[in-house]
Amino acid sequence: MQLHREGTTTILLAIATASFALFGIWSATWPVAVSWGSSAVLIVLLGIIIAFFRVPRRDNGVDASAVYAPADGKVVAIEEVTEPEYFHDRRLQVSIFMSPLNVHVNWYPVGGRVTYTKYHPGKYLVAWHPKSSTENERSTVVVHNEQLGDVLFRQIAGALARRICTYSDAGTKVAPCSEFGFIKFGSRVDVLLPMGTEITVGLGQMVRGAETIIARKETRS
Repeated sequence: MQLHREGTTTILLAIATASFALFGIWSATWPVAVSWGSSAVLIVLLGIIIAFFRVPRRDNGVDASAVYAPADGKVVAIEEVTEPEYFHDRRLQVSIFMSPLNVHVNWYPVGGRVTYTKYHPGKYLVAWHPKSSTENERSTVVVHNEQLGDVLFRQIAGALARRICTYSDAGTKVAPCSEFGFIKFGSRVDVLLPMGTEITVGLGQMVRGAETIIARKETRS
């Protein structure tokens, strides 16, 4: 299993803390059942932390006309919104919530040229809060795609997230389903698409980043 580089420090600290705790548990004069139970809890917690930083292998073929999920998680919003930062007009928004148990790698939903990136410090409202898109810590990226035009996607910190990592640089050309960032702990990613784009997922659906197609270019009859 490959682990993400953003987890190196956290994992090493977790291993060191667990090792000291296990040493303390087995050095104490506790009943054997208590020692084994406490040790099992520590090992499970360590396993969860390590699993959080796993990097799955996603190497399916890419459909150039499709918009892919930028993250693993649950579709929590499909709605028309007014986008105030970049477009200043109406867009279709698909929001994906990542629980602490999901993979937290973020992938480009489309390929093209990066035209805009901006990090915003902010609050840590729960990720499904209506104002989290505009008030939470967040990072915005816009990619110009030849078929869809400009597609905006935004990493949004949740109540637990304290660090958003974005690797996009304006002017660079990027491939669809390649990695563009990572968010530590529970969080959300919004994708804002041109009006008329065909949405191919439903509210409450579980999606897989760089694998599930969430939208396509509008097909005209």
